[in-house]
Amino acid sequence: MLVPDVLELTGRIDEGVLDSHLLRGNRLGDPHQRPIWVYTPPGYDGGTDRYPVVYLLLGYGGTLPLWRNRMPYRRPVPELIDLLFAHGDAPPMIVVYVDAFTKYGGSQYVDSPGTGRYHSYLCDEVVPWVDARYRTVADRNHRAIAGKSSGGLGAMITSMLRPDLFAAFATHSGDALSEAQYIPHFLWAVRHLRAYDGDILRWWSDFSERVAFTKPEDERLLELLGVSACFSPAPDGTPRLPFDPRTGALRPEEWARWLRWDPVRMASGHAEALRSQRAIWIDAGTSDEWFLDLGAEAFRRTLTEVGVRDENVHFELFDGGHRAVEYRQPLAIAWLAHRLAS
Repeated sequence: MLVPDVLELTGRIDEGVLDSHLLRGNRLGDPHQRPIWVYTPPGYDGGTDRYPVVYLLLGYGGTLPLWRNRMPYRRPVPELIDLLFAHGDAPPMIVVYVDAFTKYGGSQYVDSPGTGRYHSYLCDEVVPWVDARYRTVADRNHRAIAGKSSGGLGAMITSMLRPDLFAAFATHSGDALSEAQYIPHFLWAVRHLRAYDGDILRWWSDFSERVAFTKPEDERLLELLGVSACFSPAPDGTPRLPFDPRTGALRPEEWARWLRWDPVRMASGHAEALRSQRAIWIDAGTSDEWFLDLGAEAFRRTLTEVGVRDENVHFELFDGGHRAVEYRQPLAIAWLAHRLAS
């Protein structure tokens, strides 16, 4: 079949709703009731065993239904994960699919007055919610976090900031080495913004009133607006770009705020947390459009510099770009499952 038939899972996905106290009253008016999917592996129902957990974070612009997207010749991630456990290719785990979508497309999994308290939501509401409702092994040595792109950033920074919660992580094409990732796109954005008199909020007003992604600048400007809301908002939460929108020159104060969330730069200040990780998976495509293969290389080198043991790290650059790399995620989950079960 060109498009594989829908696979009947041997495990189960529960689709729940988490009523978040921390996300109430966020500046963008985004819902505080958030969807959350929890996958339980074959053998969970009717049993008494407890299971390790991996939390999966989406990339920028991702919503939970995207996990079920079906491409020609390929299966979606939830089916691939189920096959792992159904075939006994990995020790069973609970898998939690986390929603952190915002009006601007994403949250970068940080707390910000521009978007909301998404880091705290993940750590202080999602994790306890899952532990209270499912038979988890509720300790950091049996809890992992993983994601792609912005989700990979979320996995890296959350593991550094909350090693009390997470002892393993996987980052697929995760945001890192900010100067390589962002500066080329700042320069393209300046050219795009000429049509909007250098005002990204004029673009946002136009974008909001028409069919989305019908202009070539839409994806790039949406990401830069949203990340500015996460990393460099004004005190009232208004996004402030880290570059001059007419020349592309960096604005030192705002750019410095972005760099504080670069995992390559964060690592030295969180060396103990990184050394405590039982397993770290890093991969990226060699032709990544955001140069995140360079970020992966830089982050891997930094792990060595701060004393993370080589045997705890899987590092891989693969042929490919930034998109259509969902097949990498089950590979990492299998590796993490074996490491957490040992």
